[in-house]
Amino acid sequence: MMVEVTVARLGLDSATNSYVVVLRERDGRRVLPIWIGQPEAESIVMQMNQVKRERPLTHDLCKSLIIGLGGTLRRVSITRVQKSTYYAEMQIEGPKGVVEVDARPSDSIAIALRLDAPIFAPSALLTALDDDEDDEGDFSVEPSDNELTAEQLKAYLENLRPEDFGKFSP
Repeated sequence: MMVEVTVARLGLDSATNSYVVVLRERDGRRVLPIWIGQPEAESIVMQMNQVKRERPLTHDLCKSLIIGLGGTLRRVSITRVQKSTYYAEMQIEGPKGVVEVDARPSDSIAIALRLDAPIFAPSALLTALDDDEDDEGDFSVEPSDNELTAEQLKAYLENLRPEDFGKFSP
């Protein structure tokens, strides 16, 4: 069974020095952590904080292509995890019907955020949080002139509560 999830937080897993996006079931407490690369983490954080770049990034380009070709991103589905690799599909509806596009979850999430598309994951992949765990994220960013330098963005990502991610393993 697929359940709708939202991006709950991003952080740096100090054990692996990798970025983690944590998806949380809508109206629930179960989560799905997914380890992602720095460029994708930066793209997700920028979109969540409405930070605009002078030139479009790859995920902005994908948004423009989908819209420009008359398409709509209907949904993103995290489909499975196999040998520590996560898989996703983007369901794009266009003039010729619906197309399922294989994609990395990190890219799919970044594009879904830009197009306000829902994200779904299999219920079996979600993990329940303990009652004493704080599952609230803090996503505030103070961009100067609505632009972050690479150093500011990296510092922001590195200070996003990494202690919350050490208990998960990819």
